Amino acid sequence: MKKLLAMVLCVAMVLALVGCGNTTNNESSSAQESSKTEESSKVEESSKAEESSVAETSEAPAETSEETPAAATGRVYYLNFKPEADEAWQALAAAYTEQTGVEVKVVTAASGTYSDTLTAEMAKSEAPTLYQIGNAQGLADWNDYALDLSGTAVFGELTTEDFNLKDESGATKAIGYCYESFGIIVNKALLEQAGHSLDEITNFESLKAVVEDIHSRAAELGFDAFSSSGLDGSSSWRFSGHLANMPLFYEFRDDNVTEQPATITGAYLDNFRAIWDLYINNAAADKTSLTTATGDESEAEFGTGKAVFYQNGTWEYANLTGNFGMDPANLAMIPIYCGVAGEENAGLCSGTENCWAVNSQASEEDIQATLDFLYWVVTSEEGTKMMAEQFGAVPFKNAAESENVFINDAAALLAEGKYAVTWAFNYTPNVDSWRATVVTALAAYSADQTDENWAKVVEAFVDGWAYEYSVING
Repeated sequence: MKKLLAMVLCVAMVLALVGCGNTTNNESSSAQESSKTEESSKVEESSKAEESSVAETSEAPAETSEETPAAATGRVYYLNFKPEADEAWQALAAAYTEQTGVEVKVVTAASGTYSDTLTAEMAKSEAPTLYQIGNAQGLADWNDYALDLSGTAVFGELTTEDFNLKDESGATKAIGYCYESFGIIVNKALLEQAGHSLDEITNFESLKAVVEDIHSRAAELGFDAFSSSGLDGSSSWRFSGHLANMPLFYEFRDDNVTEQPATITGAYLDNFRAIWDLYINNAAADKTSLTTATGDESEAEFGTGKAVFYQNGTWEYANLTGNFGMDPANLAMIPIYCGVAGEENAGLCSGTENCWAVNSQASEEDIQATLDFLYWVVTSEEGTKMMAEQFGAVPFKNAAESENVFINDAAALLAEGKYAVTWAFNYTPNVDSWRATVVTALAAYSADQTDENWAKVVEAFVDGWAYEYSVING
């Protein structure tokens, strides 16, 4: 990535006039990769002299406290990834400057062009000291400009390292500062009415026992176990994306996958079949007509008390408590269990594209000022309040509690030491096409649950992955 910037120095003034903004991980990494050129050797040579002092800084962070951040002679320049949080970041930066005298500049990229903006801003003499990296490919592109954050004060405030980005040497180059989660949403009041409790459910076996008991008594109870697992386009992403994450996560964990693989083995597809069968065999929905069952229908079934369980994410909280008037005290989110050994220690499926990186090519003073600012953000009353309001789930020890009970459930599981089932589906090649093929096979299997039809689901997963990878990568 050092080779990238010399060319950009010549065009940064032009790029700065372009609307700046946010982008997806794939867009970010591809834009950065396409900009590389041998003409940038001058930047590489000029930056080498700073590397030894930067490494020393990362190993010895300044001592700070919540009330009084350490004084610093440097400056902070944050290139913000999320336009919706601009106002909050500007206010927080002003508060920090007022308290410490340290200059904190926040520039927010407009939606869609974060990659271009980052490239242009990094070419300037006063480049960002704090910026975003979204995924492993982004880290590969910007690794030479990312400080090793291991041992810093802000790193010490993390409750989990599951959302961090590490390079091949194992150095933590970017910290995931917020995340979303999905799992199985539970109506606790209905669960208790059926004679069960959350404490019973710790793995797939116990989940299955509870679910099947409720379904067997659905007529008596007046509600069923699961809401419909619709495969209409408004709902299918919950299963071709989110539920498919389960076999992908465990396979990639076993194989230590850190970048998009050309092929997958489908080692855990029997587990995928087990949880899918549990969904569709223990619901009121007609299994032969799932292709027309919508996401709104499934949400309404749960929201109006016709089902105990509903697979979805933290983002559903506002709809369920607002639109359907559900009592937050009756809601919970539990992990998606699918029969994998050790899953009693699993947390929710959680992930992020929002990771802080500190510019390793900045001056020692600016690096320290930036580290001090980050520590204040995640420990001070002002910072933790803003983080809770703007980002919800944040993996830091002093995180302020959110009103969203699903977010709090995710945080509680992490605090207990449960492992996050991270978002392996982010590696899916040609994602829309791959998912469409899986949905078609899944619909056929659901209507007729034979081994032959399941073999076609496996084919869609495994052979479809290899095919879509070849389409994208040649």
